[in-house]
Amino acid sequence: MPRRQYDESDVRVRPSRRGSRPRTKERPSHSDAEGGTVIAVDRGRYTVLAGGQGTAAGGDERLVTAMKARELGRKAVVVGDDVALVGDTTGDPDGLARIVRIEERRTSLRRTADDTDPYERVVVANADQLAVVTALAEPEPRPRMVDRCLVAAYDAGLDPLLVLTKADLADPAPFLASYAPLDVPYVVTRRREDGTIEGLDDVRQALAGRRTVLVGHSGVGKSTLVNQLVPGAGRSTGVVNEVTGRGRHTSTSAVALRLPDHAGWVIDTPGVRSFGLAHIDLSRIINAFPDLEPGTAECPRGCTHDEPECALDAWVEEGHAGPAGRSRLDSLRRVLRARTGEERHSD
Repeated sequence: MPRRQYDESDVRVRPSRRGSRPRTKERPSHSDAEGGTVIAVDRGRYTVLAGGQGTAAGGDERLVTAMKARELGRKAVVVGDDVALVGDTTGDPDGLARIVRIEERRTSLRRTADDTDPYERVVVANADQLAVVTALAEPEPRPRMVDRCLVAAYDAGLDPLLVLTKADLADPAPFLASYAPLDVPYVVTRRREDGTIEGLDDVRQALAGRRTVLVGHSGVGKSTLVNQLVPGAGRSTGVVNEVTGRGRHTSTSAVALRLPDHAGWVIDTPGVRSFGLAHIDLSRIINAFPDLEPGTAECPRGCTHDEPECALDAWVEEGHAGPAGRSRLDSLRRVLRARTGEERHSD
């Protein structure tokens, strides 16, 4: 059989599914996007409070489930972020919106895995107070951990607050004495015989009108405290191991919870066993000590403020920092050593 001869009528060209319009690098402005605040993060899905206090929209509040838009790339979205939303922002449980913009952060609480890790991550955005929760017993307090959290607060521009729990098991006075020179405000709670917690009103007053991050290592009673402050929060609680003195991690993700009567926000974070500070510039810590900062003017270049050549010693001895100057300087240097890891083994 002779071979068939083909011509142009036998050619079939598959039409292109793509248009001929050239691609552009210009991104949509999303000027009509709705504002919201991220209150929870769970495996790539974000719960956003839209239309409420702290958002750009105003009006009726809705909980919107959202995902991060591709144009944000590797930029992290964290609890506390003010964001812009497009898509289904009705609050329908089956709906899904997209986060297309992260608004400029007013504050960022950051940490690293340890003091040698160069990669920092933002834990919470736009908070204004850091509450360091520590138990006075069971487990024993870890002052170096507290110091490191204070460093993170100073660096982030957050007001620090000490929340001491389990005062029914140990006197808080010795612990507080070591922090008195820092002028850090504090509240103390204790469990009564009937199981209720004394001191909750003081805690509520310290949190009122603030967006507060709660940080503390496992077993200190942080989740128990949150459940008392926010009825229905349902944060998991655990017990302390009698052998190791350590608690079990009960909170697995950060979540923002509104206090009753719109009195403020608390952001509960997972229990931590370390708080890496590799990202923090030591020179910024001195800014949290306005009574000592002027004395650094005569310090040698690159002074860490914890060395023999530091000018702060003479400044304090001359009385410029007041009668509490020496104890304040000692406290500053203790905090600086917590940052550099010299007392890491005490954590």
